[in-house]
Amino acid sequence: MESLVASPQLARQIERVFGEELSPEEVVKRVIADVRSRGDEALFDYAVRLDGVQLSSLEVGRNEVATAYDMATKELISALELAASRIRGFHLACGCKSSTVFLTQHLGRKVQPLARVGLYIPGGTAAYPSTVLMTAIPARVAGVEETVVLSPAGKSGSIPAPTLVAADIAGVDRIFKVGGAQAIAALAFGTESIPRVDKICGPGNVFVTLAKKMLYGTVAIDGLEGPTEIVIVADESANASFCAADLLAQAEHDPMASAILITTSAQLADEINEAVERGLSGLERRSIASDAISRGVVVTVDNVDEAIDLVNLYAPEHLSLMVADPSPLVARIRNAGCIFVGENSPVVLGDYVAGPSHVLPTGGAARAGSPLGVEDFLKTSNIVSLDEAAMLELSQAAITIARTEGLDAHARAIELRMRGEAKKPS
Repeated sequence: MESLVASPQLARQIERVFGEELSPEEVVKRVIADVRSRGDEALFDYAVRLDGVQLSSLEVGRNEVATAYDMATKELISALELAASRIRGFHLACGCKSSTVFLTQHLGRKVQPLARVGLYIPGGTAAYPSTVLMTAIPARVAGVEETVVLSPAGKSGSIPAPTLVAADIAGVDRIFKVGGAQAIAALAFGTESIPRVDKICGPGNVFVTLAKKMLYGTVAIDGLEGPTEIVIVADESANASFCAADLLAQAEHDPMASAILITTSAQLADEINEAVERGLSGLERRSIASDAISRGVVVTVDNVDEAIDLVNLYAPEHLSLMVADPSPLVARIRNAGCIFVGENSPVVLGDYVAGPSHVLPTGGAARAGSPLGVEDFLKTSNIVSLDEAAMLELSQAAITIARTEGLDAHARAIELRMRGEAKKPS
């Protein structure tokens, strides 16, 4: 992640809070050091200074979760339960699970879940219950012993009700009202209230992402998620209104979102551009979507083969195949976070209820990275269990390599066993 320059508005806010001009990187370094040294005291302090809320407790109580259910509509609760069921079903079907398996007589693998994971859920002025489900449920399916959610409180001092309801539906163990870089630091080091975790997953703003980057190694992370991306590959058969709607749906996430159209039809490109302009007029987040769309790209190509080549070069987070016969193209996609096949598979359904996690690699990371899944919450230990015959059979080769590398102690550790000198007397 290249060095970041704060916008004038953000720069003024930083100077107000910290009393001097600081870059986003300097802010995050200061917050991390502060949380590490002062723990909960720093978290309460930043809640006031950064979020404008005076908290009496960091942890969400069961009474607050019960109140959240009273505030949520039955329609929302039902929708979240449907989404949770589909997400759980998908990840169970993936077949990743704990096991101890010997692959040969002497060699095996032990796969086991992480003990405790931290899940960061953006919030404050908005609620993202879908992100709770998309991160917590794969962890639960993996068998993680304890899941901990951190999300900023709003001005009322509470986490939005939809987020709390989703956390309860997903089976989250503990929830804390902490956001920003300070939340990542708290999960990495632990505080008086917040337990230290083995891994942190979930998206966030630039400060959250910088904190994850700086603390990688102290704690494991899922990745450095950037602004959302969508690439639509469309031919002359595509519905221009559908394509425009899908582009706008991702554009309204973030002014830095990437909305890209690759098409074999110049006429369709014009129709989609017109539909996008019409669609912008009625959006509540019009200014955000407009900024993102203004940065968008329309590429016309001679054929679908060229389009697929461009997709594999770009490695998008979301790829939508809006062509006459999309299914055969799936085998040719090498780099994409999630592939949406045909007009009946809009990215929005993937955002909420289709089943696979919507936490996906961005910024070209799909060339090597994968979506968040059960495997992200499992770890593997290799097992070597040799008998004496196998040890003797392999020893001379190991000694030869060890001597070549100049590691005498390695060689001697084997030679002792070959001579039987390390055996206990009977």
